[in-house]
Amino acid sequence: MKSLADKKVALVHDWLYGGGGERIVLELHKLFPDAPIYSSYCTDEWREKLDNRVVTGYLQHWPFSKLRKFLPLFRQRWFSRLDLSDYDIVISTTGNGEAKFVKVPGGKHISYCFTPVHFYWRHYDAYLKEPGFRPKWLARLGLKLLLKPLRQRDYTAAQSVDHFVGISSHIQSDIKTYYDRESTLIHPPVNIEAFSHAKTTRRNGFITVGRLVPNKRVDIIVRACTELSLPLKVVGKGPNLSQLQKISGPTVEFVTDADDQTVANYLANAEAFLFASFEDFGIAPVEAMAAGTPVIAYHAGGALDYVLPGKTGEFFDEQTVDSLGAVLKSFNGDNYHAGTIRNQANSFSVDKFQKRVTELLESLY
Repeated sequence: MKSLADKKVALVHDWLYGGGGERIVLELHKLFPDAPIYSSYCTDEWREKLDNRVVTGYLQHWPFSKLRKFLPLFRQRWFSRLDLSDYDIVISTTGNGEAKFVKVPGGKHISYCFTPVHFYWRHYDAYLKEPGFRPKWLARLGLKLLLKPLRQRDYTAAQSVDHFVGISSHIQSDIKTYYDRESTLIHPPVNIEAFSHAKTTRRNGFITVGRLVPNKRVDIIVRACTELSLPLKVVGKGPNLSQLQKISGPTVEFVTDADDQTVANYLANAEAFLFASFEDFGIAPVEAMAAGTPVIAYHAGGALDYVLPGKTGEFFDEQTVDSLGAVLKSFNGDNYHAGTIRNQANSFSVDKFQKRVTELLESLY
């Protein structure tokens, strides 16, 4: 029988253009440097980062490259027709859902699921209200017309996966709810080292870091700190920047051009990291914890796996200004120990991720 080191491995990812999912692909590539990486689209930057191991097809080229967000059926078909019969292990990493459509007749298919597709399942109503694509009326029409067949195809593809892995306890629950499948929990890798050495001089004020888009609910954070006259740094940029600036008061500062080291220093010198979105996991709060900073998070999603009330942070129960404000009023940063917070963050390190993936594959094969 082949050992794990002797098995032929292939990686599959929805598309590669820059985001949290690509970090996971990069770490899997480090584990399996000889494995090809099949994807419907890849930027030049990510081809280089992945040592030119990426394999794409016609969806990489114009006009498909420009329309890729609107072509789920094309992506499903492309992935389903890949010839992966020579591989012992195929690991698909997917949030959009199409990568799990691959067929692996000669081996086993492990799907590392970031989430059952948001706009098919849990967050359908939110996407219908705010599609994120323009023109919005066309996106809404497409969602309504295609929802039933897309859900059915997505569910059917999930049944052909040999083993599911979820990125959080929340996603494990959704995999069970929407796909009726059990899964193993392996948290995403976080670059703990990049934040653990940041120097703390004097903690003052609050911080939030991330892309400024509607679903991140940074508006709640800005309004709460403005009403309470609390110092807040908003680090990031995105389409909501100007709107957030309009509703902010004099205690709110926007930083749109900070480099990684500056962000790490900001995190290490904040009283707490504020996190108001409903995330499948949430990398930025764990990065803050790696800097020894407690997290005040909305009580849902991936945050349930790393925020320990009274030890690494606190929860607020509703996505409202009043709910967050009530916690901010009673919050005392002196009650939290940076060492305890860093220790919790260490359980989400890159080394731990690679170790858990290897252990899972060894247990399966």
